[in-house]
Amino acid sequence: MWKTVRKAAWATVHLVVAAAMAFGMYLFITVLLITAIGTLAVVGAWMLPETVLLIRRIAGAKRGLTAAWTGREVPEAYQRITGPLRERLRTAVRDPGTLTDVRWMLAYYVYGALVFLALPLWPVGLLADGVWCGLLRRPAVVLPLIVRLADLEAHWSTVLLEPSPKARLAARVEELTETRADAIAAHGAELRRIERDLHDGAQARLVALSMRIGLAKRAYDHDPEAARKLLDDAQDQAEEALTELRHVVRGIHPPILTDRGLAGAVRALAASSGLAVTVADGGLDEGVRAPAAVEAAAYFVVAESLTNAAKYSGAPRAEVQLARFRRGLRVRVSDEGRGGADEGRGSGLLGMRRRVAALDGTFDVTSPVGGPTVIEVELPCVW
Repeated sequence: MWKTVRKAAWATVHLVVAAAMAFGMYLFITVLLITAIGTLAVVGAWMLPETVLLIRRIAGAKRGLTAAWTGREVPEAYQRITGPLRERLRTAVRDPGTLTDVRWMLAYYVYGALVFLALPLWPVGLLADGVWCGLLRRPAVVLPLIVRLADLEAHWSTVLLEPSPKARLAARVEELTETRADAIAAHGAELRRIERDLHDGAQARLVALSMRIGLAKRAYDHDPEAARKLLDDAQDQAEEALTELRHVVRGIHPPILTDRGLAGAVRALAASSGLAVTVADGGLDEGVRAPAAVEAAAYFVVAESLTNAAKYSGAPRAEVQLARFRRGLRVRVSDEGRGGADEGRGSGLLGMRRRVAALDGTFDVTSPVGGPTVIEVELPCVW
């Protein structure tokens, strides 16, 4: 009986909050009327985008309330309202999410007051279920109806607030546009880095090598010893240039990935890191490998994460976990350092996020001050 009463109490609280929100929506009618009149009069057209944004916040609060009751998130899909007034007006009117929110508001004026059906059930339920359940040991009958009313209210809200297929498509297109722009920016930054490495490294050494060989040719007839020394220096310059070129090639696509696969390449990174790194490869050495682009993205995420951990975390050790799941690859890098990693203070984390977003993956960083720092990446692929 006590368990039934407690469930009914929580359901009542949910319905009371829903009714309070519905009452606020009734007051919000005034804002809607002012916005409509101002928009029709043109001079108040600027209020329409702001009102739509306010409606989005109200709908977002309702999504949170519904998710708290059902335990399942209610997705949202909106187009961003930015730019000049004309563009903001066009987006506010044409966004399918606006129609979804308005439709929910109109329905909520009706079903938001379900609490008034629940309140009369309490005295009847305490009396009837107290006898039926408490004395006769039978399942409660009346009080569970309050829970069903809360479930009904949450179900209607979920159905009405879920974005339409058109809104999901529009949000997806906008997301892909952003990730494409990030991928282009990351690609441009990578090309500039390669150009800089070639210009400042290998090219400079090759120029020095050419000059040494030229000096050696001039000195060969009258000073063979000096020519031999210049040729020795030229050989050293050639070896250094080869080292620089290998470094550039590794930055484009590490050959070790092709030779040993992702698990072997990550173990090589761990061995060359300044930290004591443990690697759990999740059985990636066996079976089908991920696509080359996915392996490269995962490799660079691990490499950058370990480099950041060695430079900034102050931790003596780190851990890398690789796992294969049905629709992709999961990478987790953690350290017990000082934490406080911030994407806004450097390009490393932002570069990783862009590289992952270009493959439609997810990138999450958890780094509270005092640690630990955990970087989790999921890259979709077909095995």
